[in-house]
Amino acid sequence: MALRRIRRLLAALVSLFALASANAQVYPSRPIRIVIPQPPGGANDTVARVFAPALGDALGQPIVVENRPGANGNVAMEAVAKAAPDGYTLLLGADAQIVINPHFYPNLPFDTLKDLVPVASLVNTNMVLAVNPSLPVKNLQGFIDYAKHANPPLAYGSIGNGSQHHLVMEMLKQRAHIDLLHVPFKGGGPATTALMAGEIAVAFGGNSITGPAKAGKLRPLAVAGKHRSASFPDVPRLAELYPGFEVTPWLGLFATAGLPAPVMEKLREATSRALGDAQTVERVRRVGGLEPYSSTPEEFAALLRAEYAKYGEVVKAVGAKID
Repeated sequence: MALRRIRRLLAALVSLFALASANAQVYPSRPIRIVIPQPPGGANDTVARVFAPALGDALGQPIVVENRPGANGNVAMEAVAKAAPDGYTLLLGADAQIVINPHFYPNLPFDTLKDLVPVASLVNTNMVLAVNPSLPVKNLQGFIDYAKHANPPLAYGSIGNGSQHHLVMEMLKQRAHIDLLHVPFKGGGPATTALMAGEIAVAFGGNSITGPAKAGKLRPLAVAGKHRSASFPDVPRLAELYPGFEVTPWLGLFATAGLPAPVMEKLREATSRALGDAQTVERVRRVGGLEPYSSTPEEFAALLRAEYAKYGEVVKAVGAKID
């Protein structure tokens, strides 16, 4: 009797594996949803809508972009982490959401490194440190000197508490021994608007700051990446004044853990084709401050682990907290 039950169980398991394999073979057979942890207009949303046509063509199904903002991206991440692992619900997430949020929210009902699996890196950006042109500084050293004597402290903006923009400025405060007042905003657009209006004196930003800075409405002082920016080739890197001070934000595509290997392979092939599409690349660069970012699955997974550890130390060192 026991042997018969074991045989039935094995037969059932074989049937389930066969069904899963068959489903993977026909994937995708319906529209695919990409969940965005921001309102329309944010960087994640913009990049999703740039890549959606090319991904849809590569996969042969429409890509539906769904905005689910809330709790610094945790609402969207939870929705994908707890979705069926079938490749029909994906997340377009930023590094801050994946590798920084867990250090601010220790009781999340999901694990960003276990319940979400990286499909592919998509883009990265060279963050720009910019000031309102009314500030009497012309370069990074001039800003540091001015900030050291400002009373009350100069106000700086970020796209929200716990964001990379917040942490990088706190890191600069420590390296430069200056005091600044943090003013969080709900996204890059509102922060940039406040900077142009003079409501804050300085901010780090990506594509939201690139356009106004190129138009002369903001003054770029430094970039945070490993290389100088193609948009601002004459603007120095932070590392030129503070060696080793380098930060390069990225956006990537993620799926629910447990995704069948054939489905993952199709998604990675489609993403690779989209990243190699000249029209898509040009659309990415037209956004301003963004560059296509290709990596192998192993490289991207290693980056996630390294940055998770790095930002854990940064959060502790700067004492940053979510209000």
